[in-house]
Amino acid sequence: MPHLVSDALIALQRGDQAAADDAAVAFAQVCAMPVGRRITVTHLVTALSDATTEAWQRGWQPADVHRYAGKVLATPEQALVVDVMSLEMQRYAAATVDPRWLGQLDEVGGGVWWATSQTLLEAHRGRGLDWLTLLTRTLAVLHLLVTLPRLECLTPLPGSVVPPRPAAAASSADDADRPAADERILSRVRQLLAKAESTTFEAEAETFTAGAQALMARHSIDAALLAASGEGSRGGDAPQGRRIGIDNPYDSPKAMLLDAVASANRCKLVWNRELGFGTVVGFESDLESVEVLFTSLLVQATRAVTSAGSRTDAYGRSRTRSFRQSFLMAYAARIGERLEQVADQEVDAATAEGRTGGRELVPLLAARAEDVQRVVEDWFPELRNRAVRVGRDAEGWHSGRAAADRAHLGTGEQIASA
Repeated sequence: MPHLVSDALIALQRGDQAAADDAAVAFAQVCAMPVGRRITVTHLVTALSDATTEAWQRGWQPADVHRYAGKVLATPEQALVVDVMSLEMQRYAAATVDPRWLGQLDEVGGGVWWATSQTLLEAHRGRGLDWLTLLTRTLAVLHLLVTLPRLECLTPLPGSVVPPRPAAAASSADDADRPAADERILSRVRQLLAKAESTTFEAEAETFTAGAQALMARHSIDAALLAASGEGSRGGDAPQGRRIGIDNPYDSPKAMLLDAVASANRCKLVWNRELGFGTVVGFESDLESVEVLFTSLLVQATRAVTSAGSRTDAYGRSRTRSFRQSFLMAYAARIGERLEQVADQEVDAATAEGRTGGRELVPLLAARAEDVQRVVEDWFPELRNRAVRVGRDAEGWHSGRAAADRAHLGTGEQIASA
């Protein structure tokens, strides 16, 4: 049995689909007999579980696996990936799993839907699949899991989280209230961004977006001051990381937009173009803001560039791609400047209003930026800067500037990449 799995994985790694199909046929023939079927199913389910565990240990999280599966596998295989992750997560008590993992699995539709008396593969077989189709999909999923490269481990692995003691969990009314306060702020931010996404007036959209950024910057300053006072113990006052998908088409401008949002919120972006995501490093109070704001701005940018329509050159050839690439780069650059301006204004306002409690706010924020940079250098020791070419379509560039309210733009950007 192991040699059939090995043959199939080697064939898939070589891109030899015919040989991989031969291995699947051999498995299907074994499954024609009850004893062979039981051995095959047990072996493959165990292999899938072990491969998922190893993927976690190599730094992958459920959202990462699902995102990558969407790039390289067909829809049925993607669904099987989710089921495999759900099966693996069932091994751990919920209290020993980082809530972010459970949230990610829930967002991709995870959950054990089959009976406890069934194995995962038997449940899929019960949905009307023949053995050859099921085994072909299973081997494709197994190949994906065992070939995932190593990533940075951003969160505790499932089963390693120590549940808080009841006394510690309720030790402070302030600690109990703080998560709710954070959620209230994020709820207000989402409301502002929803208004920005729904309006057809660019100036109004920018007003709502600026309001959201100001609110997030204010919250970030308060979190930094709280941490400096020694009261901000929730979640640990150290930089963390979050992976955010950056998909084609136009992945370079999208990475520039995410970089702009991250920088304005005192975070750092490292872009892995091959795997289709960026890792944003920063303090927890800022990471959620970055993801929420980037998602909204991406919606707004897509709407703006789509409404601008298509373009052709003097010979009737399409230059729509060049136009949109330039448009989105200009848009990202303008957004970055605008968000930075709002963030700086909030620092000035906090100082003028005396909200800093006598602390020097600028040195405090600079120290936190240094902490973020140290974590980036520790996690990505072979980091290099990747030059991002600016758009070559003048109309697209100027249209993007206009869509972002006639901002002064630089001539280029660099994005750190792994």
